[in-house]
Amino acid sequence: MSLPAEPSFVDNLVSTALPVVIDIGTRILGALALWIGGRFAIGIITRGVKARLLSRNIEPTLTRYIDSILKVVLKLVLVILVLGVFGVQTTSFAAILAAAGIAIGMAWSGLLANFAAGVFLVVLRPFKVGDMITGGGVTGVVEEIALFVTTINTADNIKTIVGNSKILGDSIQNFSANPYRRVDLVAQVAHSVDVDDAIRRLRVRVALIPNVLAEPAPVIEILEGTASGPVLAIRPFTANEHYWDVYFGTARAIREEFGIAGYPAPATHQIVHTAPKSAVAT
Repeated sequence: MSLPAEPSFVDNLVSTALPVVIDIGTRILGALALWIGGRFAIGIITRGVKARLLSRNIEPTLTRYIDSILKVVLKLVLVILVLGVFGVQTTSFAAILAAAGIAIGMAWSGLLANFAAGVFLVVLRPFKVGDMITGGGVTGVVEEIALFVTTINTADNIKTIVGNSKILGDSIQNFSANPYRRVDLVAQVAHSVDVDDAIRRLRVRVALIPNVLAEPAPVIEILEGTASGPVLAIRPFTANEHYWDVYFGTARAIREEFGIAGYPAPATHQIVHTAPKSAVAT
């Protein structure tokens, strides 16, 4: 009677490795399915929350900020769940995450400062999306207030990204906060020009410029005197969206009105006194 053959090395290897491979493959497939399904679920949740906020007429600035935070939190939860499929304990991961957070916080203190500043910008609301501001040394229209940065489109159509902490730590000018603003221009006239006549002409002409407000009325007065003649301040008021139209229209009106009136060009005059010959000889 023959004895059964002993299992070969290959058989032992297969019998030992096969369960491990199956287990790892199952975990990978499960993690992949969880990741795909989780991303799909995150998309549904964030779109639903965003639609709910928009339906309640929540300000776009706050809506985008909440949407950004929700996406980051849900993705972090999804990563923890995926790691749990591979047997990583959530508590251990939380401890690692906390330690990493401290290290990252020390290394990226500026990034965390931008995050904190973004929270204050949303809560304090010195400006909102669509406002024209000067913040962090940049002037333009606010496109987005994100977690760490604010996106501003400048007047020459350049998208500029500014850190939230830089904006909050600097002076902020909001040109859209008030319903109207003043346009400041100056006009130089010659000494021979009747200043009262020039002011009267400009008051009539500036009032006819489209989008110039009747109340408050345009301010046209003598600003200062120079060697070339008096300098007039021309200051009409207009709505924010018409600022540049009124600015250029006023500059053109000044030029045309002075041309119609026939005012001479301003020039600096000098008086030269000649000493008598006897005084020169002495």
